[in-house]
Amino acid sequence: MAHYDFDMPISDAQVRALRVNDTVSLNGTLYGIRDATQIHMFDRGRKTRFDLRGHAVIHTAPNVKWVGETQAAPTGYAPLCVGTTTSARMERFTRPLMEQYGVRIIIGKGGLFAASQRAFADLGGAYLAIIGGAAALETTWIEQIEEVDLDDLNPESLWKFRVKGFGPLLVAMDSHGGNLYGTIATAAQGRRAEVLAALGVGSGK
Repeated sequence: MAHYDFDMPISDAQVRALRVNDTVSLNGTLYGIRDATQIHMFDRGRKTRFDLRGHAVIHTAPNVKWVGETQAAPTGYAPLCVGTTTSARMERFTRPLMEQYGVRIIIGKGGLFAASQRAFADLGGAYLAIIGGAAALETTWIEQIEEVDLDDLNPESLWKFRVKGFGPLLVAMDSHGGNLYGTIATAAQGRRAEVLAALGVGSGK
């Protein structure tokens, strides 16, 4: 296990160095994205002006407050609570995010599935896990909302956050087929079988 402190954006070599159970902290730019954002981008043909190549996206629809445009809040928005949502609903968007926009890292809750695992292997990517309920802590890692695009979808806009020390986050899926969710599920199923056998369940006793 290793820890990586990345200044975004990152290269193919950097993301392919990651292995399951490594940890990562991000500095610089992080993009917030969610269901509606990606439905408009990939199903309805809308484009973003942001350059996502080599960057990370986090599955979020943040709670923000309009404070007016100031030097501290150039978009007029201040972050109140930037939590992470469950990623499974957005499984089908992993490959197009990587192929069309060059995204390298996806951050979310609960993991993704086989199609995303293949995209990570083919294109060089990783999934970083956040534990549910950590929104208050996550928000302290965000210094500013620098820009926002597709803001008619608010709060499911495309957010450009400036972050410092965003993490450490756990590498739960890597580009080499490593999948922490699969490992845990296999171990749990094995343990379940052992317990049932010890209880004589299904053994005809």
